Amino acid sequence: MIKDGNLKKYLLYAIGEILLVMIGISLAFQVNNWNDDRIQRNAEIRYYENIRDQIIDDKDLIQGQVRYNNRHMAQFTYANEIIETNDRSKMDTLGVIVRNFTNYSDFDREGNIYETMVNSGEIKLLRNLKIVNGIRNLEESYTYMNRMESIHYDAMMNYVVITTNRVLKFSDNQIKKPDLVYTYEFQNMILMLMQIMEEKNNIYTSTLDRIESTILNIDKELLDK
Repeated sequence: MIKDGNLKKYLLYAIGEILLVMIGISLAFQVNNWNDDRIQRNAEIRYYENIRDQIIDDKDLIQGQVRYNNRHMAQFTYANEIIETNDRSKMDTLGVIVRNFTNYSDFDREGNIYETMVNSGEIKLLRNLKIVNGIRNLEESYTYMNRMESIHYDAMMNYVVITTNRVLKFSDNQIKKPDLVYTYEFQNMILMLMQIMEEKNNIYTSTLDRIESTILNIDKELLDK
C-alpha cells in the first residue's frame, strides 16, 4: 500500500488491527473477571448456606435449653412458695425439686463462625454487610450465653451442691433437715438460682431473635442470587 501511495489506507488498516487486538484482550479480561466473580459468588452462596444450616441447628438447641430452663425455673418458683408459706405438707414435693437444683441448661456452643472466617480471610467473600454484622452479633450473644451458663455452673458447684447435700438424701429425695430448708437463707439460694436462670432466659430469647433476623437476611440474599 505504501509503495502504491496508499499510506492512509495502510494506517487505517494498522489501526484496525490494533483495535481488534485491544478488543480481544479486553474481552479476554472481561471473561476472566466474569468467571472469577462467578466463582467467588458461588463460594459466597455456599458460605451463606452453611452459616444458615449451622445457626438453624443452634436455634433448635437453644429452644430446647429455653424449655429446659423454664421448666426448672417454674419448679424453683413453686419451691420458693412452699418455703415462703412454711407448708410442711408438701415436703415430699419440695424434696424432689431440691434434688433438681443441681440441674441446669447448658448450650455450651463451641466454635466461632465470625472469628474463624476473619482469621481465614473468608469473611472478605461475604459482601452482604447485614449478614456479616448479624454473624458478629450472634457470636457476642453466644459468648454472653456461655458466660451466664458458667456462672450458673459455678454457683451450683460452689454453693448449691454443698447446701443441698446437708439437708437432702439424694437417693430418695427425702429432706432430712427441714428446719434448715424452711429458712430465709435457703430461700435466698433459690432466689439466686432463679435470678441467674431469668438472665439466661433473656439472653436465650435475644439470641433467638438475632438468629431469626440473620436467617431472614440470608434467605433474602439466596433468593436474589
